[in-house]
Amino acid sequence: MTESVVHAEDPHGPEGGDPNRRDFIHIAAGAAAVGAGVMIAWPLINQMNPAADTLALASIEFDMAKVQEGQQVVIKWQGKPVFVRYRTPAELTRVKADDHAAGLKEPQTDAERTKPGHEKYLVVLGNCTHLGCIPTFGAGDYGGWFCPCHGSHYDASGRIRKGPAPKNLIVPEYAFLTDARIKIG
Repeated sequence: MTESVVHAEDPHGPEGGDPNRRDFIHIAAGAAAVGAGVMIAWPLINQMNPAADTLALASIEFDMAKVQEGQQVVIKWQGKPVFVRYRTPAELTRVKADDHAAGLKEPQTDAERTKPGHEKYLVVLGNCTHLGCIPTFGAGDYGGWFCPCHGSHYDASGRIRKGPAPKNLIVPEYAFLTDARIKIG
């Protein structure tokens, strides 16, 4: 009597392995290689971050007592001009009346652009949001800044009112340390 051996076909293919398992192994090996690459490269990447002494220069303090009512002072912070303006009561009345004016490209109230209790002071970056030119104060149609490069007009709250600039003058991060001293950055 002879026995015949019948081989059933392996449902996992001729290699005998599950294709889903092989895909998982390939993905896991690739992820481990990427992780190892990041761990090797991290010290190189991290050393390109600014040093602690450089980060300390990332903020400046300014004495607001140097600015008289109706005056604007330009200070330099991180290589950029910063306008610090002590606004007159007439300017404050005008910008608050325009808080909900129609046609503001980037609607913001004056209160959103100043610090509570210090509304008379406006602190903005002195670069037009169109192409970075430096606007001049008092030359615009809205009692604020005018950018001579392409004709953008900002009000005394630094809000864009007319022209190609897409956004309001940027209010940097700042805080009042005392009633007369601010820290920018």
